[in-house]
Amino acid sequence: MTTSPGEYVLGEPIADTRAPDGPLAERWTKRRSTGRLVNPANRRRLDVIVVGSGLAGGSAAATLGELGYRVRCYCYQDSPRRAHSIAAQGGINAAKNYRNDGDSVERLFHDTIKGGDFRSRESNVYRLAEVSVEIIDQCVAQGVPFAREYGGLLDTRSFGGAQVSRTFYARGQTGQQLLLGAYQALERQVNAGTVTMHTRHEMLDLIVVDGRARGIVVRDLETGAVTVDLADAVVLASGGYGNVFHLSTNAKGCNVTASWRAHRRGALFANPAFTQIHPTCIPVSGDHQSKLTLMSESLRNDGRVWVPSSAGDTRAPADIPEDERDYFLERRYPAYGNLVPRDIASRATKAVCDDGRGVGPGGRGVYLDFADALSRLGRATVEARYGNLFEMYERITGDDPYQTPMRIYPAVHYTMGGLWVDYDLRSTIPGLFVIGEANFSDHGANRLGASALMQGLADGYFVLPNTIGAYLADGPFPKLTPKHPDVVEARTAVTDQVQRLLTTDGDRSVDSFHRELGRIMWEYCGMERTDEGLRKAIELIRSLREEFWARVKVPGTGAELNQSLERAGRVADFFELAELMCVDALHRTESCGGHFRAESQTPDGEALRDDEHFSYVAAWEFASPPVLHKEDLVFEYETPSQRSYS
Repeated sequence: MTTSPGEYVLGEPIADTRAPDGPLAERWTKRRSTGRLVNPANRRRLDVIVVGSGLAGGSAAATLGELGYRVRCYCYQDSPRRAHSIAAQGGINAAKNYRNDGDSVERLFHDTIKGGDFRSRESNVYRLAEVSVEIIDQCVAQGVPFAREYGGLLDTRSFGGAQVSRTFYARGQTGQQLLLGAYQALERQVNAGTVTMHTRHEMLDLIVVDGRARGIVVRDLETGAVTVDLADAVVLASGGYGNVFHLSTNAKGCNVTASWRAHRRGALFANPAFTQIHPTCIPVSGDHQSKLTLMSESLRNDGRVWVPSSAGDTRAPADIPEDERDYFLERRYPAYGNLVPRDIASRATKAVCDDGRGVGPGGRGVYLDFADALSRLGRATVEARYGNLFEMYERITGDDPYQTPMRIYPAVHYTMGGLWVDYDLRSTIPGLFVIGEANFSDHGANRLGASALMQGLADGYFVLPNTIGAYLADGPFPKLTPKHPDVVEARTAVTDQVQRLLTTDGDRSVDSFHRELGRIMWEYCGMERTDEGLRKAIELIRSLREEFWARVKVPGTGAELNQSLERAGRVADFFELAELMCVDALHRTESCGGHFRAESQTPDGEALRDDEHFSYVAAWEFASPPVLHKEDLVFEYETPSQRSYS
């Protein structure tokens, strides 16, 4: 069926029916106190599959195993320690108020709702803020080496979108340390026999029987064997889809396949156009670059962002005097300065570069300068806070940040969209739970820095283990065998696509298609979107997808380690996702958070929301054309307002 660019069908509305009523601060306690339970003896008879072993998946598998469920955890890496959570640098938010600077659960809730531009659920966000205080205690007990003050107390620093210091950190490697904590908890359960770990396996389809998620189809990436695994419930913790842009800060293996294959089986995909552009990344250096490198937002605590005041100024930064510099974030947003949220900082950076005042090759960069911090604090203190980040920057660029300012520019980093879930983290397919970045639930149209690690661990350690029992209390479900018709159909669909990719025998590499798709997405569905551009993008994506299936060249066989084959399957899914992202961005004719429509902005260039028409979650059903189901957002405790950080 051929559809016009941007065409969709309006379906029935959708609602979260599992969030308890009553006062916001009592809802999570009420949910935990009244939910159905599974007794310990029965847990030993229930099978749960967890797809992904990062912070969300690793913590969920470990906790479910400790509760006594029979857990099987899958990841495509050779070890859970290589999950992309390891790349998170700056920190993890928690409302413990160790600085005594006015922080509270309510303030973290407010900052997160506001930072997401009022496009997230109050119940979910309040629970996230509430659980945050437990996460730190959990991680300290595991031995996570958070930074400490001289007196021994845990140290915190500031992040964008907050006027309090609530971000706990371990130098510039917080994600790595938290992942090691989750990994040791996971391996303890592997040793205890409650969790079976399957590395180097990729989920390629979801098995749905009688309307329930009952297992997955996986491919052994070393041998090519395609097998099925059946269970009573499936948990997706497979991360985000930022690599649809080809160039992003994500690891090259990050993909959308697990979520997208579940979407094709009936799970609604929510807010796919809500992607985050991080303002603090090393600029692109060449046409054949494969990924981008993040410089932690924590650097904006002590680094000052500036450009020359005049366009075309090519002098070295040290030769530009103070009165000829524009510290544009401090000028435009005096209340928050360099610590405005990521979407605000990214657009402001793009604006000064579009004005001809960018620095470096092509004028696509701004300075992040630590001269003031080095003078005020001394090198030893700066090195203790950011030393590994400075070293990483110097290795990549050849410039020493202690001597000359860093150059940074926005890049794709995180995705707020994902599979739709309710308060219990259930998708629209019974038995399929979705946690961490793979779901859409907590961040709205923009994620505040240091909140990704918070959500991943909240979902895995605290939320899912308390909500999955209500579903599994009806189990165990009827036993299935690999010969069941629905299981055979799912496995056959996977093997058929593998063979199709291997036998196309075209003349273009997978990477060449991915690179071209990424350019289309960055140009037309990146930092700024327009009606005309999005319609053009959809046409280009469709044409390129047809060419992909006619000309792609996948060397090798399916019975061996074949990374070209792995990438081909993932890129095929990116094509379909990319079109839906553009349809979602096209239908939402407002600007909010990371979704900036040029037609909807204030006189001073800020995002202009349309609460009357777009205060909803856009949950899409897989069809041709796609079907839009709206979940209206209700604000009882926060009043949506025009965001201001000035």
